[in-house]
Amino acid sequence: MDSIQKYILQKIAERKREGNFRSLKLIEGKVDLTSNDYLGIARDKDFQVMVDAEIQRNQKLLGSTGSRLLSGNSAYAEALEKQIATFHSSEAALIFNSGFDANYGLLSTLPYKGDTIIYDELVHASIHDGIKASRADRVSFRHNDVADLKAKLATAKGLIYVVTETLFSMDGDTPPLREIADLCMDFGAGLIVDEAHATGVIGEKGAGLVNHLGLESHCLARIHTFSKALGAHGAVVLCSAELRDFLINYCRPFIFSTALPFHSLAAVSCVYQYFPKLDDRRRQLAHLISVFKTSISNDPNLHILPSDSPIQSVIIKGNEDIKRVAALLQDAGFDARPILSPTVAKGTERIRIGLHSFNTEEEIVRLADAIHIFVQAKLQSV
Repeated sequence: MDSIQKYILQKIAERKREGNFRSLKLIEGKVDLTSNDYLGIARDKDFQVMVDAEIQRNQKLLGSTGSRLLSGNSAYAEALEKQIATFHSSEAALIFNSGFDANYGLLSTLPYKGDTIIYDELVHASIHDGIKASRADRVSFRHNDVADLKAKLATAKGLIYVVTETLFSMDGDTPPLREIADLCMDFGAGLIVDEAHATGVIGEKGAGLVNHLGLESHCLARIHTFSKALGAHGAVVLCSAELRDFLINYCRPFIFSTALPFHSLAAVSCVYQYFPKLDDRRRQLAHLISVFKTSISNDPNLHILPSDSPIQSVIIKGNEDIKRVAALLQDAGFDARPILSPTVAKGTERIRIGLHSFNTEEEIVRLADAIHIFVQAKLQSV
């Protein structure tokens, strides 16, 4: 036991020396610029009333009691999967307990030894972990670089899978998805897209980038999460009926996980009726994104990643400097968090700003002013 404790303390000390030690923090009375609640659904009282009424009408058990393959399945869960599949124009859908479970489960299960997975270098950690757990060969392509993807496809062996996101969680940009889909068709590759941050935000009804571009038939699988703009919890893999059956039979995170409890399913069912109607919030969000970009763009000393999404990243190199900026913003009343290396590549440390439809113009302008003040002070101290 003493040697184990010593190892734990050594690893914690190592993180602290490197300047990237993490700890849990509470949000208390600060302007929310961190959460993924882009449309404010998680704090929406009308939505909460809607979910409570749905639970009361159905009077289900509080807990799920088991995995879907044992006692955890229900007619309600299967109807919900059909509801979601219909909304996103998919043949079938399979609900998972989280976006991490969905990405990890799909990618650790479907590709196999002798196959090749080609993935955008900036995909989420859950995708990386799923790819590592598969026995397939794996190679990354440069972020959103179609030419590099084509070169990697030309040398790929076995069954080929291409993985990307439709709204990248740290850079806030979108891929050239139509060109990527065309390449996958040309090379006979299966396209897998993670729509986690696009769900609710992109498209006329928030159905995501694939639906917005009409590329449903080009995708082998799509992953939508319920825990970001939709304000609920869990995730879904949209796919063919055959792939759904395959996952039910072979996907260990699905087979051996206790199913989501009924109140989670009820929230998801309600939110799929609710969020498509929030056009006014999507328009307000787009307006606030424009306000932020206009307010921040007049400082040539700032490095802002190009993004038209709610995810805006201000690059300030170095873990210590970015933590200092975050602390100053916290003191100014903003809940803005630093993203440190190695979560992002060294030299691209950043404040990741998540904008929401419930933020105000005054808050956004004040945030931009606070960032300008720090940058000017830093320049004067050099």
